[in-house]
Amino acid sequence: MTQFNSYTIWLLALLAGCASAPSEPAVFPSVSTLPPVATLPAEESTIKLVDHNEETPLEVQQPSALLAEATPELLATPLVEESSSDGLTVEAIEQLALANNPAVGQASAKVRALRGKYVQVGLPPNPTVGYAASEIGQDGLAGQEGAYAGQEFITAGKLDKNRAIVAAEIDKAEQIYRATQRRVLTDVRRSYYRALVAQQRIDTAHTLLHATGEAVKASQDLLDAEEIPLAGLLQTEVEQQNAEIVLRIAENELTAAWQQLSAVVGDLDLPPQKLVGDPKVLPGALDWDETLARITMLSPEMAAAMAELSRSRRALTRANVEPVPDVDTQFMLQYDNSTNYTIGGIQATIPLPLWNKNQGGIRQAQAEITVASQNIDRVALDIKNRLATTFREYSNARMQAETYAKEILPRARKTFDLVQRGYSLGEVGYLDSLAAQKTYIQTNLSYLDALGSLWQSYMKIDGLLLEGSLDQPAE
Repeated sequence: MTQFNSYTIWLLALLAGCASAPSEPAVFPSVSTLPPVATLPAEESTIKLVDHNEETPLEVQQPSALLAEATPELLATPLVEESSSDGLTVEAIEQLALANNPAVGQASAKVRALRGKYVQVGLPPNPTVGYAASEIGQDGLAGQEGAYAGQEFITAGKLDKNRAIVAAEIDKAEQIYRATQRRVLTDVRRSYYRALVAQQRIDTAHTLLHATGEAVKASQDLLDAEEIPLAGLLQTEVEQQNAEIVLRIAENELTAAWQQLSAVVGDLDLPPQKLVGDPKVLPGALDWDETLARITMLSPEMAAAMAELSRSRRALTRANVEPVPDVDTQFMLQYDNSTNYTIGGIQATIPLPLWNKNQGGIRQAQAEITVASQNIDRVALDIKNRLATTFREYSNARMQAETYAKEILPRARKTFDLVQRGYSLGEVGYLDSLAAQKTYIQTNLSYLDALGSLWQSYMKIDGLLLEGSLDQPAE
């Protein structure tokens, strides 16, 4: 038995060395440890369009390390110079949102899950060991007994091809992670500028309410002096009530903007406070062709669609080698108690691909390439379609804001100054003076409405049309 045991140990050690494991897989950095935002040159974040007929390399493609390096183009250049000493800045809220928004954490966890999958799909099958005995009890002897070891060998580089597929899935998940960050930033900026405009609307509405209040007092005095009819007083009271409605709407708009900001930053219940920035400083003018090209080039949606095409191509490569049989081997070493001989044995099993040659799997993979290729074109057209609507809103709002700033507001101001001069000279009545003031203030309110629409559409375009960070993510 001593001889048997030494042979057994020697054989099992030899088999363990033959069943070599693959090299240690790359260790990917955890997304949760990465800096949420960084800036790279625009050319480094450019999405390169690929030829749909291009051959996919068969070697293992390691997952992109872009997330480990930086997340490009997430923070645009500030549109308005801001100072944190005067109030809360948009950058401060953006950092809170990127750190606490659950959608960002969810997308990050999906990347980490796929990195674990990448490691797992490249691991070979474990070897098997066991005890075997035969002819036990023959002539009162123990018969033949010993140990065996088995190993399945995966052929045709299937494990490497499995990892190549998951590497493309990781690239896609990373792009979804970037898109989620973009959505968060867009939601923050739109709510931020909504609150900025609401702040100024409240100030303007207070001025309007004061003016209409003065008109009511003056009308009451004139009515008491029997210089105007009751209808004149009632009209000024209606104007005062309308001014109160304008003020309440502006206050509700500001409250809603803060509530939305609190939701985007992870329900931290941000207290309303002064915000830094001036919505009257217009953003740079946009050109349709340049904007469309920029969004198409930088869009994570396009990059994710291209990653899916790469995944489907690699899946076809994997499907083509599926019929190549794997080899299942078994080595046995036994001691024959009747002859006192040590007996060795070997067995190899190879399935014959006669009927199942993975025909259906290959056809499925080919069809998935067509689906992914068409999806790239669909995403590009969808971006153009969404941009058309948003760009129209931007163009209309910018035209209105510029017209108000350059033409309407100066004329309204000049009219108000002339009426005020006439009132001081006794040429214009007090109510006419108040009416001119009310018209000027309401023109300012309309101007703020145009500014609000301008910033909402501009921030959506600047955010690559990505918004709704808290919506249910598409699987």
